[in-house]
This record gives sequence, C-alpha cells and structure tokens, in this order.
Amino acid sequence: MLDTLITLIVLLAVIMVFVSAGVKSVSQGYHFTNERFGRYTHTLRPGINFIIPFIDRIGAKINMMERILEIPSQEVISLDNANVSIDAVCFIQVYDAAKAAYEVNDIDNAIRNLTLTNMRTVLGSMELDAMLSKRDTINTHLLSIVDEATNAWGIKVTRIEIRDIRPPADLTEAMNAQMKAERNKRAEILEAEGIRQAEILKAEGHKQSEILRAEGEKQAAILQAEARERQAQAEAQATATVSQAIAQGDVQSIQYFIAQGYTEALKAIGESNNSKVVMLPVDAANLLGSINGIKEILSNKT
Repeated sequence: MLDTLITLIVLLAVIMVFVSAGVKSVSQGYHFTNERFGRYTHTLRPGINFIIPFIDRIGAKINMMERILEIPSQEVISLDNANVSIDAVCFIQVYDAAKAAYEVNDIDNAIRNLTLTNMRTVLGSMELDAMLSKRDTINTHLLSIVDEATNAWGIKVTRIEIRDIRPPADLTEAMNAQMKAERNKRAEILEAEGIRQAEILKAEGHKQSEILRAEGEKQAAILQAEARERQAQAEAQATATVSQAIAQGDVQSIQYFIAQGYTEALKAIGESNNSKVVMLPVDAANLLGSINGIKEILSNKT
C-alpha cells in the first residue's frame, strides 16, 4: 500500500514537471521564440502554447509593442562650421520576433548608434539656419534612412523626432541681435512705406484739386467769353442800327455816337481813385438829348 502511494506521488510529480515544461503562456504584447536543440523552430504568440518538454525551450522574449528609445545628446558641426548640440527620440516597434532575436544583438543599442551616426551625417551637411527651420525635413530624412537599415532586423522605426537643437551661447546672442536688427529694419521699412503712401495720397489730392480748379477757371472763362461775345453782338447790332439811321440822314444817330463817347468819359472820371469831385460841363443837357435821340432811333427800328 505504501509503495503504491509513493509511486502515485512520483507519477504525479513527473506529470506536473512535463506539463510545466510543455505548456507555455505568452502575455499580450509579447512573442516568444521556440528553440529545439538550440535551433529556432517557430514563434509562440499570446495565449497558451504547447512545446515538447525537455526538447524545446523558450529562446527570446520579444516586446512587440511600440516603445520610445532615447537618443542621447551629441555635438554636430554644421556645414557653416557651427558647433551645435542635438538630441532626439526614436519610436520603434518589432514586427518580426525571429529577426529581432537572431539578426541583431542588443536592439536598443544598435538602433541608438545607427541613429546617432546618421544624425551626424544628415545634420552635418546642412547650415545652421536650415537645421533650425527644417526640422520636419530632417526628421523625414532620418526616418527613411534608419527605417531602411532596421528593416532587416524585423524592426519598424515609426518616427524620429529632433527634440532640441542648441547652438553655442555666443552664437545664440548673435542670432538674437540679428533678429532684433531685422525686426527694426522691417519696422522702419513699414514706417517709410506709410509716409510714402501718405505723400502720394497728399500729392494725388492736390493734383485733383488743381484739376478741379483749372476746370472751374476754364468753365468761367468760357462763360465770360460767351458774355463778351453776346455783348459784342449787341454792340454790333446797335452800331449797325445807328449807322443805318445816319445813312438815312437822321441827325439823332450822330448824337448817339457823341453821347456814347461822352458817357464813357464820365464813367472813367467817376471810377478814378483820385477823383473826389466831378464837374459836369454846361452842355451836359445835350447828353440827355442825345440819349432821348437814341431812344427814338431804337423805337423806330423796332
């Protein structure tokens, strides 16, 4: 009876050892490689997996989740001989556990050094201004190079981001002074442009006012010329009427011309600034008679 009990206990122990060695549980986000006599046979995926006890064994436990790899800061000399410090972050994900386990040793260190060397190559071929203004271009270029190199390792580089670019302190001060000077220059240009526009508008307004004034003077001159023309026509008509009357022997027509000259002379005397007292001649009454004669001539003409 005791021997039977011992046999059962030993048998249960052997069964438990075989089960423990032959049944493997893989967590989500991981892949295990299976090796048979030291040689890779297949990959164990998340869940329960069965292997041959004491013949198969777990080779490598590979993290299949995307993870961040810190790229340490390093000194890079730009194309224009500026010494800058640059650091970055790299996002990687294993898509083939077998390649990641057997194609490269120490994945993180390999990718870190690969990224560092390519950062020196890419950034060293650029000037400082391009480094500071074209980070997206740098990230894309680095990503394409590093991802192509790690493809043989079963690793996908999803992103590479330049985190910081630090020029020397004296160079930073010079750049700040340059930016300040550039801002001042733009401000002066805008101010000068504003003054120029104001002068242009002022000149344009003056030009328009001169044009309007000239148009007004032109219109006034036209109206004055028309008035003089009508006056000349009226005088010509009156002269023709009087001349016709003289031709017919009308004495009163002669008196018209005498009265006209007499009237104009009196008008000139009256408009003179030095004239204070106007003395009429004794025969001024003849002027009135002449005027009446003119009236009769015009009445007969009509």
